[in-house]
Amino acid sequence: MSPTIYQVDAFTGRPFAGNPAAVCILPRPATEAWMQAVANEMNLSETAFLLRQPDGFSLRWFTPAVEVELCGHATLASAHVLFETGVLAPSEEARFHTLSGLLTAARNGAWIEMDFPATPEQAASAPDDLAAALGVTPRYVGKNVFDYLVEVEDEQTVRNLRPDFARLGRVAMRGVIVTARAASPEYDFVSRWFGPAAGVAEDPVTGSAHCCLAPFWAARLGKTEMVGFQASPRGGMVRVCLAGERVVLSGQAVTVLVGELTGEL
Repeated sequence: MSPTIYQVDAFTGRPFAGNPAAVCILPRPATEAWMQAVANEMNLSETAFLLRQPDGFSLRWFTPAVEVELCGHATLASAHVLFETGVLAPSEEARFHTLSGLLTAARNGAWIEMDFPATPEQAASAPDDLAAALGVTPRYVGKNVFDYLVEVEDEQTVRNLRPDFARLGRVAMRGVIVTARAASPEYDFVSRWFGPAAGVAEDPVTGSAHCCLAPFWAARLGKTEMVGFQASPRGGMVRVCLAGERVVLSGQAVTVLVGELTGEL
């Protein structure tokens, strides 16, 4: 039986925006080499692999180059596929067993709400290549378990970034979040995420980055419910709600492609 693969635009309500992810529901366990080969073939920032378990699904995420420990948009895409195809009823909770522990997702109208661990940053010294690679003077630099976080002066600085990806790829972390307060009232903050070291030059909308952005901006804005906009060329909106050591990420998703994998499983 050949697995079906879905391409889903996540953190958007319309096709060809947000962050595309591939989702494959496996009929049986697959090797890491096979999953990595499929992710490389799909050539999206993330490909998610789901396998039914007694209490939910195992969920693994692969970039074209490596497996990652946490990914928001491909989790949103996975939940969307399970709900859209009827594998889960709209009232059911999606339960995902991952390298970052148990993650859950639930439908709330047209939105899907995901319960993720918060990954707050701590102030850190900027590596030598960081500011030069971004071409900015940071207001603040922090670091969490996955990424550097760089706060810059304003939204326009975020939007105008043209990083030196070769130089940025030498920064020894999964990626770099660049963020600023939003200039428009519809959003609280804006961001972009770059990860050439992980095989992704720029991710269109990064759910896992918002697990860091939520506590960062909650401390500065004095609020726990916020709306972030990731200002990549495709762009996407993420609602965040900080709840202690957890972050609820909310987004929409749209299926744009359904196909069948023909490679040997």
